[in-house]
Amino acid sequence: MLKKVLLLFSPLVSFLPIRAVAQAIPSDASIDAEVSKIMSHTNAKGMAVAVVDQGKVGYVHAYGVRNSKGDPLTTDTVMYGASLTKTVFAYTVMQLIDQGKLRLDTPLKADLDKPLPSYGPDPVFPDKYGPYKDLADDSRWEKLTPGMCLTHSTGFSNFWFIEPDQKLRIHFEPGTRYSYSGEGLILLQFVIEHGRKAQGLGLDVGDLTGTNFTRLGMTRTSLVWRDDFAANLAEGWNDQGQPQEHVHRKKVRVAGSMDTTISDLPKFAAALVSGNGLSEASRAEMTKPLLHLTTAHQFPPFLPDLPVSEQRKDLYAGLGVVVFDGPQGHGFYKGGHDGQTANTMVCIETSRRCVVILSNDVRSEEGFPELVRFILGETGVPYDWEYGDHAGKS
Repeated sequence: MLKKVLLLFSPLVSFLPIRAVAQAIPSDASIDAEVSKIMSHTNAKGMAVAVVDQGKVGYVHAYGVRNSKGDPLTTDTVMYGASLTKTVFAYTVMQLIDQGKLRLDTPLKADLDKPLPSYGPDPVFPDKYGPYKDLADDSRWEKLTPGMCLTHSTGFSNFWFIEPDQKLRIHFEPGTRYSYSGEGLILLQFVIEHGRKAQGLGLDVGDLTGTNFTRLGMTRTSLVWRDDFAANLAEGWNDQGQPQEHVHRKKVRVAGSMDTTISDLPKFAAALVSGNGLSEASRAEMTKPLLHLTTAHQFPPFLPDLPVSEQRKDLYAGLGVVVFDGPQGHGFYKGGHDGQTANTMVCIETSRRCVVILSNDVRSEEGFPELVRFILGETGVPYDWEYGDHAGKS
């Protein structure tokens, strides 16, 4: 009988941690001192940090200044969310799957009224989506699924406009490997917003995410610019210490148009790590190891695979996150980065603990591994794969 029970649960055993060691969360004063040390070392002008423990938001603090005038960065200062937008979008997509409006493994062509390459540009924001007409001679677009979009396995480059000829193309057989692509998520946004109304699509993603923000009490978070953000807004600093203006993003782009605050975003992290707002099955699917990550680093795109012996065996794409196994068990994380922004969210499943860091100075990124380790202990979060030697650089 025991043998039968072990066989029944054997698929789960491989994902259980050998040991789970969760240290005590450091005191507020200790975290303050560690952040101060990191800001001094990196010359960062501003950082904001939050801690979630057992699915509840605890420590929330902001440090430094929000602009070149020297106004203080506060917990309600609006900061650029960058690619953390992708995780918010993935969570929203899973809600549509719970509602039966999408299926992860059904090709997107089934959700559209006509072939993807026949759609023209958006009449209001012509650059909102990709130039899908470029795919007319490549039938592989018909294989693309929501799951491929959320695991960065569409074969698209990060964005079509960084291609040498600025044309959208598929670089490898969809679903076979990982290569970071905001373009893939934007395709899924397009399908949600222009898909078959008969199956409940044709929805505004800004409205969908806004409903979640309202439900979670995230009053200063949006995927489009709001004028009320201006009174307490973070500018940024690049790796040369030069101030940069905050871009007022007027269109929803799920690859990275979110503005948020350090008071708001941990509420989302707490909901995600606790499964609030999703079915048990959808929540589990988000952080399931779905596609093995086999390259030395995340960037540049289309890197060759490492030799099998050098690949990290526990490193996988989930849906809108990267998942890993470490000393404290299964975890997931997502980063956000541009020339003046550095963000990270790291969560551990067993303790339902997360660290959320938002920074309006890209230089602070160099200190993220140290700060996350200080707060959570050793987690195994794959920062070397994430950043390589590019941490803190514009």
